[in-house]
Amino acid sequence: MIHVPLFCFCLTAGLSVSSSLRTLDKRLDCNQLGLDNCKINNCSDKRPVALRQHAPVDPEWGPEHVGVWMDEHGPVPVLSVTWKIKPDGSVKALRGSEINIRDESTYQCMCVQFSYKLNSNQQQNPKHEQWTFSLNGVIVEPEHTYMVSVINLPKPDVGDYVIRKQITIPGCGDRRIQNAVICLENGSVWDHHLTTDVSLKERKTFSIFVGFEAAEYSERYRISLQSHGFHSSKNVSKGNTALLNVTFEFGSWQISQCKMLLTIQPFFIRCKNDCRRLEESIDLCPYYQPRTWAIKATVELLIIGVFLGYLLWRAFHKDPVNTTSSAAKQQPQGFQVQERRRVLIIYSLDHPLYKNIILKLCAFLSNKCGTEVVLDLLDSTRLGVLGSIQWLDWHREQMESSSDKILILCSRGVQAKWRAMCGDKQVFLREDARSPVGDMLSLALSLVVPHFIRSTSFEKYIVAYFDDVCSEEDVPSPFNIIVRYKLMKQFEELFFRILDTEKHEPGRVNHIKGFSEGEYCHCPSGRALWEAIEAFQAYQLEHPQWFEDELLESSELKAEENSAEICDNTKTTTNLTVYRGPASTIVTSHVTTQENDYTADRTGQNVAEEFQMCTTAEVTPFNAENMQQV
Repeated sequence: MIHVPLFCFCLTAGLSVSSSLRTLDKRLDCNQLGLDNCKINNCSDKRPVALRQHAPVDPEWGPEHVGVWMDEHGPVPVLSVTWKIKPDGSVKALRGSEINIRDESTYQCMCVQFSYKLNSNQQQNPKHEQWTFSLNGVIVEPEHTYMVSVINLPKPDVGDYVIRKQITIPGCGDRRIQNAVICLENGSVWDHHLTTDVSLKERKTFSIFVGFEAAEYSERYRISLQSHGFHSSKNVSKGNTALLNVTFEFGSWQISQCKMLLTIQPFFIRCKNDCRRLEESIDLCPYYQPRTWAIKATVELLIIGVFLGYLLWRAFHKDPVNTTSSAAKQQPQGFQVQERRRVLIIYSLDHPLYKNIILKLCAFLSNKCGTEVVLDLLDSTRLGVLGSIQWLDWHREQMESSSDKILILCSRGVQAKWRAMCGDKQVFLREDARSPVGDMLSLALSLVVPHFIRSTSFEKYIVAYFDDVCSEEDVPSPFNIIVRYKLMKQFEELFFRILDTEKHEPGRVNHIKGFSEGEYCHCPSGRALWEAIEAFQAYQLEHPQWFEDELLESSELKAEENSAEICDNTKTTTNLTVYRGPASTIVTSHVTTQENDYTADRTGQNVAEEFQMCTTAEVTPFNAENMQQV
């Protein structure tokens, strides 16, 4: 065999040169037994054109070979091409061979010329076999196709005596080249040794341990665990250890299916964010308790339901004055609720799913917390009579002259509208266009901010955001001077602000049962709020550009307003009376209904009906008896 290290590139105009198409070992030459004169020439050398009767015939193909050789950077995939000289009378005219290789993907090519001289007595080599030559160690790319052509020299003046064939290099999954550096950097031979372990703690909390072995060319990994309505992910870095592990913990009530999908996404040097992911199914069904336990749990729920029904009966039949007095006797010293607090909620209609979160929060405040909620969506009658600005200003004055609070819920829309008020591009949201009252937030900010900047009014305002669907970056700059609460992680602290009560007192820490992050979802209204937050979080993961999709241009805004006007013309008006908690507070809401309207809201219900369903599902609202000391 003849190994050829020298080559030249044949490139068309405008084509960039790459070093990927080249031979490997420059120390080899073309000397062969029985061949006295053999050397390698540059293809740019001019060769005389021979007459047909003095030109050699076309060569024959030998076998090609694909494998891995070592160069200065490590193992690389290579191609070896072999051809043979026909043993006929034309051998005496043979002066060499020219080999061209072209990458069909990048159109790069290389050209090599052999120079040798054989006479008529050398029809075969000393072993009495056909003369065989080869171009060895041409560095190639996995899954690329190369066009290889060979012609004997000198070239004839007429006719086509070039032999051609296409050679496709296998992918990194092929064992012949899977150990090449380019494949290692893609993770082709990653032996992960994945192990998982599942445990159930006290029938409530699942713990899933995931361990695997890191690869040489990937420094970080993303491990995700997902099921229907549930998604959790963690990022880990290799560092100085080759064995990595993470642990997921979640409540059994957080998942609706016992089949889960575990995904490990590596970030290799070459494929970066588009590397092949490792997936494995995890079955939690064997860890659920048998049917007898489910029967026991059902009986326990029935007992709890009877007890809650009794508490509900007491709430309707006890004297409100005596109830307050009795509760006050059991309250810790320094913690007494003298009256039911009111909260005005200011927010932005970013998305139908976010509006659902606002409604569920109102239901939770009303039922579990015994707080009277002031919301534009639930006071449309008075809002329609007074007008948006007068309605907001009247409620603000009511709050200023009392111990009630104004809760500002920050989100993407709040920050965007505040920046628009400061000179940025105007923001038009789809939900504002659909709402009969339009954008209430911009009006609220124009009224609230001038009063807010007075130091004496700080205690009236509470700034918060839902940490799972929003971030602290969504808080407008004027509100950065006060505490921002993360919901629902810091809901207990926020509610102490509503009550004007300190959580931390000298020698003790106050705690309200059922208000912490892990407890609030145990009641019906809290569970509905948690599900609403989870639904919006899942939607954001599936639609990263969700907020931009909700923005309307001027033409789209007119179309949405015309659509909303058409819908308003076909609606009828009904007054619904909603009972909101044990404090005997009656709220009359102006609600619109429409025949065959199944798309009026995300859930197929109008706002007042949904809020009424949430507020009547609870049994025991918050009272001072739930207060504990630590």
